[in-house]
Amino acid sequence: MMGKRLELLVVLFIGAIFLHVTADPVEDKQALLDFINNISHSRSIKWNENSSVCETWNGVICSKDQSRVIELHLPGAALLGPIPPNTLSRLSALLVLSLRLNSLTGPFPSDFSKLENLSSLYLQSNNFSGPLPLDFSVWKNLTVMNLSNNAFSGNIPSSISNLTHLTVLNLANNSLSGEIPDLNVPSLEQLDLANNNLSGIVPQSLQRFPSWAFSGNRMASALPPALPVEPPNSQPRKKTRISQPAILGIVIGGCVLGFVLIAFFMLVCCHNKEGENGKVEKPEKKELFSKKGVSEKQNKDNKLSFFEGSNLAFDLDDLLRASAEVLGKGTFGTTYKAALEDATNATTVVVKRLKEVSVGKKEFEQQMEIVGSIKHENVAALRAYYYSKDEKLVVYDYYEQGSASSMLHAKRGEGRIPLDWETRLKITIGAARGVAHIHTQNAGKLVHGNIKASNIFLNSQGYGCVCDVGLPPLMSPMPPPAVRTGGYRAPEVTDTRKSTPASDVYSFGVLILELLTGKSPIHTTGGEEVVHLVRWVNSVVREEWTAEVFDVELLKYPNIEEEMVEMLQIGMSCVARMPEQRPKMQDVVKRVEEIRQVNTGTRPSSGTSTPILNTLPPPSEIAGPSPVTQ
Repeated sequence: MMGKRLELLVVLFIGAIFLHVTADPVEDKQALLDFINNISHSRSIKWNENSSVCETWNGVICSKDQSRVIELHLPGAALLGPIPPNTLSRLSALLVLSLRLNSLTGPFPSDFSKLENLSSLYLQSNNFSGPLPLDFSVWKNLTVMNLSNNAFSGNIPSSISNLTHLTVLNLANNSLSGEIPDLNVPSLEQLDLANNNLSGIVPQSLQRFPSWAFSGNRMASALPPALPVEPPNSQPRKKTRISQPAILGIVIGGCVLGFVLIAFFMLVCCHNKEGENGKVEKPEKKELFSKKGVSEKQNKDNKLSFFEGSNLAFDLDDLLRASAEVLGKGTFGTTYKAALEDATNATTVVVKRLKEVSVGKKEFEQQMEIVGSIKHENVAALRAYYYSKDEKLVVYDYYEQGSASSMLHAKRGEGRIPLDWETRLKITIGAARGVAHIHTQNAGKLVHGNIKASNIFLNSQGYGCVCDVGLPPLMSPMPPPAVRTGGYRAPEVTDTRKSTPASDVYSFGVLILELLTGKSPIHTTGGEEVVHLVRWVNSVVREEWTAEVFDVELLKYPNIEEEMVEMLQIGMSCVARMPEQRPKMQDVVKRVEEIRQVNTGTRPSSGTSTPILNTLPPPSEIAGPSPVTQ
């Protein structure tokens, strides 16, 4: 009898353990089934009623003891229509909810107020409409809220200021109106209210955020106090007139000054001409670099101008005799890889033979001096240049890994090493820093003018490095059809010589989209249809809101989907059609660098990412590599 009782106890004990291990959160599972069975979705979610919700359901993350569902991630799952009431609101332990990149409609679900433990809410890129909830204080633990790219209307509720843990608030690209409330939330790190119908002035508590966060609205600038108006009884001020003798004196003085300047200029020209004819000889400089930073090496016919800091030592004859390999033919000329060899060492440089240079030698040299003075780890240094009537050359360092274009668009298939997300992110960060630095040069007047993937290389730290700086002003203008053949040009640019910082931002936005999609700015489909990348991304984002916009080579990497979406939003803001709606490059740098800082939180991650910035690796909104939750 005792033996039978013992056997029964063992069976019951093992059964209890088995039930504990395989038990599902029954109520949460039924809530998810009610949700998915009552909403339209053209893509299979693969939720099997007979399988474990915590072990096998895509996009669902449970607590450690598997007693509750704490996260739901269904981005780009082709969900269509309103959220069925009394379904997701029953997931009372939910911490993270991500339903972005779908086609959800209707008002903000009122029963979401039952999700009191919510810490991150991602509803961006849907078709929600109507006003926002009046009382946000029910979500006291909310840290990230992204409701951008919807059709929400009405005022921004002042109750958002009660969210004392909020770090990210994105309400951009909606139809919100009225004045911005005083959202005094010290924890807030990122804010985006761009492209709404907001009016008034920016509250004092939010003036610490960059101007792009409020662009695309009807905001009034803070004007200085008006000048006092003279009372009606005040006497009019007397107008001071210059007498005729004074005018005559000014004219005569101007003529004398002009004559003196002309005489001085003629004397200088004659002096220089004597020097060129050999009548006045200057002592030959023996030092390699002059004090001005440039030394002219070799005789006047074959001289290369080197910049200070360059360890290159060769002349034009060496360059012309070097074995050369064509690397590519671009907008402004042909690029060669030149290998120079002598008795001591071998040097490999990149030489660009410029075509269609329309400026004279003086203007060419002035521009080269500006570009050559740039010293930045994310800007490829101009090492030397050469100008003659028949030949114009610029010399750069050679980058072994090739350009971002060659790495991204190399023949795909077996044996190809794909460009991973880490590398693409570092290319973007480095290139952004480089372009932003370029925009600070020459008193803020210098622009790149030709940003594209083939002009971006990797520096020794693996970050993007910008090459071919400042060449467009030297070239002949290109006709409008040719201007847009590369797909990088901003729509307002009709003369390549007149690029602006805003047009650089547009080109950089195209580069971001290129890195995200793996597609060239202008490419053809199987039916030979010409596709413009910016238009294509806009159409996908506007009409479908699926994850299909991203490069398929990126889908196998876990825990990056949220970062890619944030990068996509930055790229889309850069390619805004109106120049004034685009962010400044310095703001782009900040936003790109903050991508991994933004995606921080406390939820457990199903994988880890290697940090490339001085921040913790970001948590992801991805439960697994499936396209539904990727």
